[in-house]
Order: sequence, then C-alpha cells, then structure tokens
Amino acid sequence: MLRASAVCEAAGIPTSSLICEGFVQQAKAVSGGLAMNLPVAVACGHIAVQGREVLKQNILEATLEQVIANLTRVAAPESAGKGEPGARDIVFTGGFDAVNAHFYEREWSDGLPIVPPTLEKIESFLRRTDRQPDESLGTLLPEQRQATIWSVAVNAVMAGCRPEYMPLLVAMVEALADPRFGVEHSGATPGGETLVIVSGPMVKDLGFNFTQGVMRDGIMPNTSIGRFWRLYLRNVAGFRLHQNDKATYGNTWRVVVAENGDCIRANGWSSFSADRGFEDGQNSVTIANYTGGNVVATVSGDPRTQMLPYLADAMVRQISWQLCFTVGAGLGKLHPLLLLTPILVETFAQAGISKQDVKQYLFEHARISASQFQRILSDWSQLIPGCDLAAKAQAGEIPKVFGDSADPERPVPLVWTPEDYQIVVTGDPLRNNAYVFAPSGLRGYAVTKAVALPAKRGPD
Repeated sequence: MLRASAVCEAAGIPTSSLICEGFVQQAKAVSGGLAMNLPVAVACGHIAVQGREVLKQNILEATLEQVIANLTRVAAPESAGKGEPGARDIVFTGGFDAVNAHFYEREWSDGLPIVPPTLEKIESFLRRTDRQPDESLGTLLPEQRQATIWSVAVNAVMAGCRPEYMPLLVAMVEALADPRFGVEHSGATPGGETLVIVSGPMVKDLGFNFTQGVMRDGIMPNTSIGRFWRLYLRNVAGFRLHQNDKATYGNTWRVVVAENGDCIRANGWSSFSADRGFEDGQNSVTIANYTGGNVVATVSGDPRTQMLPYLADAMVRQISWQLCFTVGAGLGKLHPLLLLTPILVETFAQAGISKQDVKQYLFEHARISASQFQRILSDWSQLIPGCDLAAKAQAGEIPKVFGDSADPERPVPLVWTPEDYQIVVTGDPLRNNAYVFAPSGLRGYAVTKAVALPAKRGPD
C-alpha cells in the first residue's frame, strides 16, 4: 500500500495509507526506504478481531481525522538521506570483540558473532567471480538498495562462507532480485523463511551434506550459506525485526538443502535442476519461502497401497491457509515441497514408480472436500470471503476439477496440476522418512537460477 502511495505522492496526489496499529514501525521503515515521509492513518488494534460497532467507533473517533488531515495537507516532505557509508569505506577499526559490538549496535549482524569483513577477505571472494564488484544484480525492496557483487562478498565474509561459494551466492542473489520471488514479502505476517536448494555437481564439489542430518547445522557450506541468506536480507534488502520484518512468530534462517545426485541417477529419476527447466547435471540453486514443515516418519509397507497414501495424507495435513494461493492471490501458485530419502526412492523405483507417478498420485489423492476448502478460506481465515469453488471453476478462473459437481463433499485437489508438487531427494540414505514443506505462494515464489562458474580465477 505504501509503495502505491509513493507513486501517487510523486505525481503530486495526496494520499493517506491506512495501517493497523501494529504496523506503525514498518510504515516508518518502508517510508524511509522509499526516501519519503508518507502520511498514514492508524486503525486502533487489529480490525480483523473487532466487531462491527467497535470498528466503526474506532474509525470515526480516531482514524477519520487522520485521513482528512493527510489528504488536505500541502505536500509530503522527503525524508533526509540515510548517510550510509560507501562500499569501500572503512567503517570501524578494532579487535574482534569490538568489531562485533559495533556491527551489532548498528543492526548489521544477526546477534551471532560475524567474521569481520576486511578488504583482504572481501577481495578473496571477488576473485572467484567474473562479475565486476560494482555490478548490480537488481534493486531490492523494501529499502531500495542495489544488490551489488561487492555486497554479496561482504555478507559472505560475515556469514563465515568460503570464497569458492561465491558463484553460488551470486546466483542466489540473482534469484532474490527476480520479481517472481517477491522479496518485498519477506517480512510478511506468516513469517515464511527461505529454503535454499542446490542441485548438480557442485553439491559434491563444495562439500555439501546431502545425507544424514541434511537440515542440521554443522557442515560449513550448508550452514554458512543459509546464514548468508538471512544476513543479506537484513543488511541489503532491509528486513530487520520490529521494522520491515513483521513476522508474527518468524523462523530463523534455514540450513541449505542439497540434492542427492547419486540416488536420482541410480534410480532413473530426474534431477531437481531438470524439474526446474535446466539440463540434468546443471548446477542450479532454487529459493522459495516456506512457513513451516513437518517430518513424515516411518513411511513403510507396500509402496502403492500404504506408502503413497501416507505421503498424500501428510501433504493434506500440512496445507491450510496456503490454499489461498490456489484460488485467490496468485491463482495456481501453491507448490508444496516433498523431501524423500534415498531408500524411499529406491523402493518406489523397484516397484516401477517414477517421480512423475508420485506427483500424479499426490494430485489425485491429496484432496479435501470442497466444503472444507471453502471453510478454511472463507469462514476461518477470511482470506477469501464467500469463496465458491464451483463458481470460480465455471467462470474459468480455476481448473474444472474444482467444480465438476455441486456436491459440497466432493474431493478437490490442493493444487492445479501434478507438476505443482516439488520433490527433492535428500537425507539419510537408510531412513524411511519424508518431509513436507508448506509454501508461502507468492510471498516468496520458487525461483531457480543456473550457477555460472568463472572462466578463470586468481589465487585466494
């Protein structure tokens, strides 16, 4: 809303942005990032939990006066510049503890000790890419900073990454700057956190963990690259707690998930790179926001009559309000993620079940009744008031399968097509477990980029 107001203000049209009381600090932060002082009108409390009469009273007695004042003012003055240091400025000189205290006080760290980003260390990362230090990969909302190669190197040093990770980090930030990802939603209320998925020969070349404990910290590339992501969102995009980051509960940064290429090749399954439109064997990185996930323990029994039904049931149990990305905001943009351990893949392959077969089964059997689907979005979350799947299907807004009858108890899918289910093979090779992630839809839509290795590099 504030970004829309900024466009109007730039055109000389007065605005008054309506916000709930809990978002005052975010409004100030967004206005600062837009280099404007945008006027807001505050609604007391949260309007979604107020009765009609209470809401009416609050608006008339407090909010309306602010709206009138905002729309009748002369102009909205621009805010003063932030006076941020230049890319190569020395911002502090001192020992390890002093540097960390300085960075923490200025909200440049995540609360954990950082590696001081000295010029020497930064240069060692820049030698691992053919890109120029001042090259911009895009402008990142909400604070409108340029995502430069230099800033990638600085935050990589701080996160404890190694120089050889630089091509992957650049590809990650390219994905972050891609409008399809929607970086501006990274501080949204549900608190979705990004999962980074790597696929291709670099998994082994860089020493990623792709077996037991794959999502546990402890292996340098998985851990430090995951931390880099959150530092970059904080320091360059501008998502900090109590400001632009308005997650109700939030998650911490996630350890990078690496695909088990040996397993997919041995069992004739496609790689995640291929699933995302690249060549099999291509180094790629995928980013997507997920609000949470849950382990599916002990996937056992007959592959067709027990294992697949168990996975479909687990998928249904993990998806709730996210159904708004199927029929509401961003039609057909719900793409759940399923992690499968190698032993499950081997069992499926021996039974003649392909990755596509698993996706097709989930599409046909991970279903809920139309009445439950509508109840979640209309009656409970109120994300889509009056949600009517049959009417939307008849109008051609969503696939016909959502309205193939008038029976309110007819089963409907969670997604539009089988291909909407994403599957990555990873984890302990000898454990029969799976993991389901609930995606944030357009609040961090899945984006994949190829990882381009430099033509040549200098010494570290």
